[in-house]
Amino acid sequence: MNRFYIEAELNTGNTIELTESVFHHWVRVLRAKEQEQAIFFNGKGGEYRVTLTEINKKNAFVSVDHFEPADRTPPFKVVLGQVMSKGDRMDYAIQKATELGVTTIQLLTSERCEMRLKYDRDQKKIDHWQSVAIAACEQCGMNIVPEILAPIALTEWVSSELPQARLVLAPNKDQNNVLLNSEPDLALLIGPEGGLSEAEIETANQNHFQSWCIGDRVLRTETAPVVALSILNYHFSAK
Repeated sequence: MNRFYIEAELNTGNTIELTESVFHHWVRVLRAKEQEQAIFFNGKGGEYRVTLTEINKKNAFVSVDHFEPADRTPPFKVVLGQVMSKGDRMDYAIQKATELGVTTIQLLTSERCEMRLKYDRDQKKIDHWQSVAIAACEQCGMNIVPEILAPIALTEWVSSELPQARLVLAPNKDQNNVLLNSEPDLALLIGPEGGLSEAEIETANQNHFQSWCIGDRVLRTETAPVVALSILNYHFSAK
């Protein structure tokens, strides 16, 4: 059954009009017919089974039939501080981090950051990345959409109010078991393609981030969140 994110209030027993984006995708592209069913979610928790009741030339309506409270979020919360990168790498990192259950993604700049957003283009790019996260939720079944936050400096973020458990991916450091007594509410810092500088890692350490070295290999910036979040899923699910 198709799943769609919709920016609308959903209540069992109501009839609602499809938003333009859902109408285009479901009715125009997928050629849905009346009485077809789908799953809707609005990011506020749970999902709704709906039935397409009326199709017109420029709009369509569904009945909201059943509510299912499942969110399919992992047994931990993680705020991901991800230094921005160019091209498709950022799309990939956001998509996979969402699939693996990230709670929030804070975009960051750093000494070696390849990307600088400019005023009027800021929101357009952030909106694009938010749509990547929404599409990932539609695909993976998670009903809480992670928020993509506007970029700030890495040094500003590490000194802000964050969860008590804080990890910074730092290759070439000691491979300690940093998750041994970790709480399931974490902040995770991942650097750019060129890596974090020693000064940035030290700044993070001074702000109570533990260095987390995952193996002997240096991971790409888009691979690092996949590996780290996969480990967190296994660690906290196995408890």
